[in-house]
Amino acid sequence: MSKQHILVTGGAGYIGSHVVKQLLEETLHSVTIIDNLSTGHNSTIETLTSMLPDHEKARLTFIKQDLSDFDAVEGIFRSNTFDALIHFAASIVVPESVEKPLKYYMNNTVNTTNIIKMCNDYGVGKMIFSSTAAVYGDPTEIPVKETTPLGPINPYGHSKRMSEQVIQDAAAANPEFDYVILRYFNVAGADIKNRIGQSFPNATHLIKVAAQTVTGQRDKMYSFGEDYDTPDGTCIRDYIHVDDLASAHLSALDYLDTAGEKEGKNIFNVGYGHGFSVDEVIETMKKVSGIDFAVERAPRRAGDSAVLISDNSKIKSVLGWTPKYDDLELICRTALAWEEKLKPLP
Repeated sequence: MSKQHILVTGGAGYIGSHVVKQLLEETLHSVTIIDNLSTGHNSTIETLTSMLPDHEKARLTFIKQDLSDFDAVEGIFRSNTFDALIHFAASIVVPESVEKPLKYYMNNTVNTTNIIKMCNDYGVGKMIFSSTAAVYGDPTEIPVKETTPLGPINPYGHSKRMSEQVIQDAAAANPEFDYVILRYFNVAGADIKNRIGQSFPNATHLIKVAAQTVTGQRDKMYSFGEDYDTPDGTCIRDYIHVDDLASAHLSALDYLDTAGEKEGKNIFNVGYGHGFSVDEVIETMKKVSGIDFAVERAPRRAGDSAVLISDNSKIKSVLGWTPKYDDLELICRTALAWEEKLKPLP
């Protein structure tokens, strides 16, 4: 693969930083990160830079910038030549999206629309988009295929579905604009070498919250809903290790480099193809930590679906993507190791 200049929005955040890590370690590409640091961290940028030898540190550039400043964003495109965009920057908390829908439509859909426009105006012909299984809503078809009818049930899912439509319409109007949309299932865990992980405050992700409870950062955790139509009454999700999800982005980038015009516009689920309930995850975290932490039952949260499990056959066959870390105990252990590292000193 020839050297490229990759723009990564939200690259200081959880998933984006793991993708940047793999781009720096496994390719010769240069990476420019745009991030407003609302959930990302300067320390993550410092860690990513430290992974590079001195003579390669110029491969990584960081620009602190909010995507809502369209003029400033255009200035970045005007001053650089990018070969591809990997777009992560978004608000992602489902309950918050129900309470603050306009925040999600502005930050997710409007800002995404503008950055697609910048790609089209400045000749960036490849885009990888961070989408979500939330676009499927509460599907009746399990496992979920890419062809499963879409039916988001919360503003977060709607904002991502609308962004997908903008990408598809822009690509239909511009044959030079190719894309891969990756619909993530439940991302968890941390860098296998424990250098980066999920660091943003007030996290709602189940495995991170459980790890924070183990490490004493929370007195207890809550399990939301126990009357879903599942074997134990709690929600079932397809949990994927963040390093496996990151590798899917590199596979997608390779695919866009070699795909023909028709094939260069595609959508893939990214998950393991099987799920665990909330109770099963909690029990696994108790097992790997050896700590029987406090869990309190709470009512259902708005916008949660009962079961979301991926059919991942398409990404495996078309992209040749092969996950390495399909092991819930490993996912929990890496998440816990990261929380131990983050835990404030007494």
